[in-house]
Amino acid sequence: MRLLRSGLIMNALLLFSGGLDSTTLLYCIRKRFDSITALTFDYGQRHSLEIEMSKKVLNESDISMVSQIIFKIDLSQIGGSALTDLSINIPDIPVNRIGEQIPITYVPVRNGIFLSVAAALAEKEEIKTIIGGWNQLDYSGYPDCRTDFIASMEKSINLGTKTGSIGHKIKILAPLIHLSKKEIILLGKKNEADYSYSYSCYNGDPVPCGYCDSCKLRAAAFSEAGIKDDYLARISKNQ
Repeated sequence: MRLLRSGLIMNALLLFSGGLDSTTLLYCIRKRFDSITALTFDYGQRHSLEIEMSKKVLNESDISMVSQIIFKIDLSQIGGSALTDLSINIPDIPVNRIGEQIPITYVPVRNGIFLSVAAALAEKEEIKTIIGGWNQLDYSGYPDCRTDFIASMEKSINLGTKTGSIGHKIKILAPLIHLSKKEIILLGKKNEADYSYSYSCYNGDPVPCGYCDSCKLRAAAFSEAGIKDDYLARISKNQ
C-alpha cells in the first residue's frame, strides 16, 4: 500500500463504515496524514448497528487526529436491495459461489452516491485525498467496487468541481483494491489494527449471523490468515 507524504500538511477523508476494510485503512493511514476525517453513512441500512460500532472503533483506536462525520441519506427510498428493504431476505449463498452474479445485497449506485458526497465535503474542507476500502478480489459481485469505476468517479469529480477546474485535483485512493481479505487482515495486524468492534454482518444483530456473504468472507479470511477474529473473541468473552 503506497501512500506518500510530502512536507506539506496532508489531510484525508476516509470513507469509514467501521467494517473490516475501512478499519484496516484507519490503522494503515494514521501515521501518513496530519488529520483524518472519517465519513460514515447512515443510509437507512438494515445493519445500522455498524454506525454505532464505527464510533466504538474510533474511540477504542484512540487516534487523536481522527474526527467523524455521520452523514444521513435515506437510500431506503430507492430500495431494490436487501440492505435497504426489510421485505427482502438476506441470501445464504455458498462461499464458493459468492461473486458469481450481482447479489440482492447490492445497493444501487451506492458508492457513486457516497463518493459524490465525499467529494463535496472534501472540496468544502479543502481536502485533496479521499480514501476507501473498495476491494475487487474478495467482493460480492458489486460493480461499484472495481478499479475502472473508482477511476471514472475521480475523473468525473475533477471535471465537475471548482477544485478540479482550478487545477487542485482531488485524488481517490483505493489501497486495498487488489488485496484478498486474508491479505487485508494481515496488513491490518501489521499496523496494529484492532477489529474488536469492526462490524461486518448484513443482518444487523450484535452476534453475527454467520450466513450472509459478508460474514462468510470475513470468517474465511480470518481462518486463512490463522488469526482469531477480534470481534468474535470480544463477544465470546462478554457472554
